[in-house]
Amino acid sequence: MNDLAQLIAAAESDFAAAPTPAELENAKARFLGKAGRVTELLKALGALPLEEKKTRGAEINQAKLRIEGALNARRDALAEAELNKQLQAEALDVTLPGRQRGGGSLHPVSRTIERIEAIFASMGFDVAEGPEIETDWMSFTALNNPENHPARSMQDTFYVDMKDEQGRWLNLRPHTSPMQVRYARIHAARNAGVKPMPEVRVIAPGRVFRVDSDATHSPMFHQIEGLWLGENVSFKDLKVVFAALVREFFETDDFDVRFRPSFFPFTEPSAEIDIRFGSGPLAGKWLEVAGSGQVHPNVVRNFGLDPEAQIGFAFGIGADRFAMLRYGIDDLRLMFDGDLRFLSQFA
Repeated sequence: MNDLAQLIAAAESDFAAAPTPAELENAKARFLGKAGRVTELLKALGALPLEEKKTRGAEINQAKLRIEGALNARRDALAEAELNKQLQAEALDVTLPGRQRGGGSLHPVSRTIERIEAIFASMGFDVAEGPEIETDWMSFTALNNPENHPARSMQDTFYVDMKDEQGRWLNLRPHTSPMQVRYARIHAARNAGVKPMPEVRVIAPGRVFRVDSDATHSPMFHQIEGLWLGENVSFKDLKVVFAALVREFFETDDFDVRFRPSFFPFTEPSAEIDIRFGSGPLAGKWLEVAGSGQVHPNVVRNFGLDPEAQIGFAFGIGADRFAMLRYGIDDLRLMFDGDLRFLSQFA
């Protein structure tokens, strides 16, 4: 029995002297491993008489339990010491003020779109939104673009290498005009047979995509297109509507609006819209801000409406362009870089 007491004492001493978990495992192997001292004692039991084997085996097992207890106690002590060391190294000064998370805010383009939507809503326009992946028919054919029109080429439009159920090619919409088509066709179907046909008055804001990128162009940008059709809608109404938009959006009466003849397949006649401010950093400069025109009869037919009874205008403005003018931004790419130093100015 004295040899077992000495064995236990030796094990406890070696375990207590082990400074790291790795060295503790080495000490364990000397006592409890396959060739350890306890294992050797258990192997030697086979040479003892049966009664002595029972007594000696029980004594060895008790000694083994004592040694395992000492081993586990040292493991726990080393783990606790390591945890305390880590806690001290990562100590926090709880008396310091907490870090506050800054509040988010709308992107300047989102602010611009919301502002323009509110202005047109005050003039009785609905807001329509739709898919960003469109059919070739919606993007071009319905808008009186012939099949060989340059806007259909890969140099301008992002095409998707697949077709819809009717075999029409798909593309990332290059403008929000497809939503005018969708809205007008739903309007025509809903009011079929109604006399007189209610007016179509809608704007279509959203992201559009074209193969272009520089300081004033981006492969992804935002457009707001508008459509007003009725029995007696003319260019005069377009000028009134656009002047009201500029007045409310830029919060000034000191500006001029002019129409320059232009060409768009979906309108005839067509015009570019320019504005000029009488004061401020942009004073005296004519700035092109929109394209517009009287909706072409072919397009009105594709809307499902009668071009003899429904006439009016369409226009398209760049929401990013309006944001740049309002906030004095000279590089469109700043809008989409995600730089908080830039975006926080508009919070």
